[in-house]
Amino acid sequence: MISNGASVVDRALGIARSHPDDLLVVVGPTATGKTALAVALAENLGGEVIGADSVQIYEGFDIGSGKPTAAELSVAPHHLVSAIRPMDPIDAASWADAAARTIDEVRSRGRVPIVCGGTFLWVKALLFGLAKAPAANADIRAAHRILAARQGRAALHVRLSALDPQSAARLHPNDFVRVSRALEVWEITARPMSEWQREHGFNKAVRPAQLVALVVDPAVHTARIRARVEQWLAQGWIEEVHALRARGYGGARAMGSVGYSQVRAALDGTLARQDLSDAIVRATRVFARRQRTWLHHAKVSWL
Repeated sequence: MISNGASVVDRALGIARSHPDDLLVVVGPTATGKTALAVALAENLGGEVIGADSVQIYEGFDIGSGKPTAAELSVAPHHLVSAIRPMDPIDAASWADAAARTIDEVRSRGRVPIVCGGTFLWVKALLFGLAKAPAANADIRAAHRILAARQGRAALHVRLSALDPQSAARLHPNDFVRVSRALEVWEITARPMSEWQREHGFNKAVRPAQLVALVVDPAVHTARIRARVEQWLAQGWIEEVHALRARGYGGARAMGSVGYSQVRAALDGTLARQDLSDAIVRATRVFARRQRTWLHHAKVSWL
């Protein structure tokens, strides 16, 4: 539940009603109550939620991604959640295209679209467009997949660190898709992705929006993260990952995400089961700090 929920929802509703033509976007660090807020807003505004989460978008990655509950779905329809198969590719550009189409479709029915999620690069792509970097190269991407299979995803990240340290610093070593893309841009243009993005600047909006995020006390936030981890483990998170791997999805991009990566390590025996919960909490806190950093320079109304 959201702390001081009524006042938070009221403040967010005030922002939405003061800017009826702007897209309403609920952002913020993980485990701060984004979904609950988005559902409450949808209920009050006659809205539908468009997910901006790079793990929730996959079928089967349910427990550890914090997908909306059946009760939440009954209140507010969700789009771009469980929308693609685990091995299907997805990036910021393709998600932004799908989200833009969904926003138009929701509005065409007289409903209010509400974007909600913590994958801020996707949100930025939707609101500001992306840097005009070169198109994808299938041969380069295939070579990266081979290298990752032979030497591990971290090997790609090490290479990126030498060529484009700024991009490497903001990307997790397990984020194969974005690390590969940054390397691909350098290999095609001999210019780092960070330079392309710096020129683009993400400073001219192509879609007017109002971003809202929840403020949570650090101690409370840590307690929320721990409680959520314990709940998800009790609900069968380990069994979910085991089943996904049994179906051939062990190499899925989402399997390298925070939480899923640690559960996978526990199943492999490289992380002791008794240490699993603490490991997930630590990784989630690091991820939340990165999310706050992403939002630091954004124009966000903190509730």
